[in-house]
Amino acid sequence: MEPVSETPTEAADYAALSVAYGTLLAALARSSRGREPIGSTELLPLSAATFALSKLIVHEKVETWLRRPFVEEHPDGKRPRGRRLRYAVGELLNCTRCMGAWSALGLVALRMHSPTAGRAVTTVLAASAGNDVLQSAFSLLCAKANAAHEHEERLGEELREIRAARQAA
Repeated sequence: MEPVSETPTEAADYAALSVAYGTLLAALARSSRGREPIGSTELLPLSAATFALSKLIVHEKVETWLRRPFVEEHPDGKRPRGRRLRYAVGELLNCTRCMGAWSALGLVALRMHSPTAGRAVTTVLAASAGNDVLQSAFSLLCAKANAAHEHEERLGEELREIRAARQAA
């Protein structure tokens, strides 16, 4: 991450984002008084849902419309667009960890204020995160199997070359 002095932003731009987040967090804390608390068993699904939502916003093609005003996307990568607050928002929309904090805030707010809808959304996004894990594991397994097969083929070819060299001698 580049220091503020090397970006077209000011510290006040980041402060504005921090104040907005802090205000929303404080409002959620205040408005959650007397509501059904979120149990510890919901933490893992909420974490998985937060991962899936932040990944969706930051990386997926379907959310390009959301990023476009703030992020320039090229085949060789993405970079924030504009100056000041627009650039700072572009940085936020380029970072899954940063977007995760905002996603968690939204998901927890939904869960606190509409528990049924919150659980439904969390379940869908957590299942999506589970799918990501399974897809990654499957891809890794296939890559390892392919690498092992290629290694086996190379060894077989080397063995054939050694046998041919012995017979020729």
